[in-house]
Amino acid sequence: MKRALLVIDVQNEYFSGKLPVTHPAGSLQNILRVMDVAAAHRIPVVVIQHAAKATSSPVFRKGSPEWALHPEVERRQRDILIEKNWPDSFTDTGLQEWLQTNGIDTVTICGYMTQMCCDTTARRAFHLGYAVEFLSDATGTLAFQSDVGAVTDEELHRAILVTQSRFSKVMKAEQWERSIP
Repeated sequence: MKRALLVIDVQNEYFSGKLPVTHPAGSLQNILRVMDVAAAHRIPVVVIQHAAKATSSPVFRKGSPEWALHPEVERRQRDILIEKNWPDSFTDTGLQEWLQTNGIDTVTICGYMTQMCCDTTARRAFHLGYAVEFLSDATGTLAFQSDVGAVTDEELHRAILVTQSRFSKVMKAEQWERSIP
């Protein structure tokens, strides 16, 4: 098994912007911890940064303070930074080519948001033939409401983790750390 840690969209938007992540508590600390563990074990770290396709978008506008990576992610070791414009980290990016070039067969998912870019990237990785590890306490979300109803942050997170178990090995950051030889 050759892993890569995918750190998805850990950007200021989720801390000081319009989409503050609220669940689970401690998700950022767990993301930073797994980044440090990956670096210590020479597991490649792929940091993925979302940029809105439309220049009029109020969120993830490239160059805005909210678009910037969280300062703690920015200062940590990474092997590559990939910019994306879609929820799926593979679409219109060099991620798959980079993974193939580096002989990666397993991707570990952490970051934001659980139900959007993390879930979409994990499903696509599965469809592309990668083994997928999904870190339940190193991903996060917020309460969500639309025309069809509302869901709490905890309910949304749990529902995605339950369905994600079809595509991924869902585990806590500590379990992932213990699984590294």
